[in-house]
Amino acid sequence: MVVYAGQGDARRSIALLWRTESAPAPGGKGPGKTGSARSGPKPGLTVDAIVSAAVAVADEDGMTALSMRAVGERLGRTAMALYTYVPGRSELLDLMYDAVHAELPSDYPDTENWRASLTRWAEDTLAFHLRHPWVLQVSQARPVLGPHEYTALNTLVRLLYGTGLDAHLLRRLIGTLFHFVRGSAQTVAESRQAAAVTGQSDEEWWFARSALLGEVAPDFADRFPDVGRLESESAPEPPPADDTVPYLERQARETFTTGLGVLLDGIEAAVRRTGAP
Repeated sequence: MVVYAGQGDARRSIALLWRTESAPAPGGKGPGKTGSARSGPKPGLTVDAIVSAAVAVADEDGMTALSMRAVGERLGRTAMALYTYVPGRSELLDLMYDAVHAELPSDYPDTENWRASLTRWAEDTLAFHLRHPWVLQVSQARPVLGPHEYTALNTLVRLLYGTGLDAHLLRRLIGTLFHFVRGSAQTVAESRQAAAVTGQSDEEWWFARSALLGEVAPDFADRFPDVGRLESESAPEPPPADDTVPYLERQARETFTTGLGVLLDGIEAAVRRTGAP
């Protein structure tokens, strides 16, 4: 399931994201106001409360469970009571996405050691996506353009400026690092869901299918010699420290650590090549 941000009313969405006073409620009234006290909302309901409840719904039950009705029920209100504050699900999604980005650290004090700072940034960002796996379903084709999303971007830009590389290269490195971390998180998140969705553990799935390959493709080693070579030359994997962690998640985390190291090696090589300070 892929959802796109920015599908609601542009002016109201941006005003709500940045908490300006230019987001009138339905009927032309100010934010959170109605034409009479009798028809107004119950005290205590706010945009922040609605967003927090929506994030809780998505964290616990996934994006498919997110609706104005589900959020209203969590708050003990009707869906209609929420529309005074948030126009609809599309605008709510934008607010949720931006709100959770406030969790990301923005202060990495070891600015002289850009490699250590970027490593911590990548680990923090991976953990963030795994706390809120529904964020991975929000397409990156349309940014939310909220303040917390920009703060997260600004943090990465500042860390990369520590390399001394030029702005053109930094723009490409931002995308490379971000998509690498997001892709790693996607694999881990999906591995955690796989057993519940399919009814089979990773081990059961592989055992059932790997044996069949020998039957349907007895010439497998001849057809794919380099795959076979890789398998034969790879060192046996040690027993997992925690056998409750799905196999694919363990693999994804090892790939994340190794891949991040190689990416940072590449940035280091670019720094040496360009003579950046």
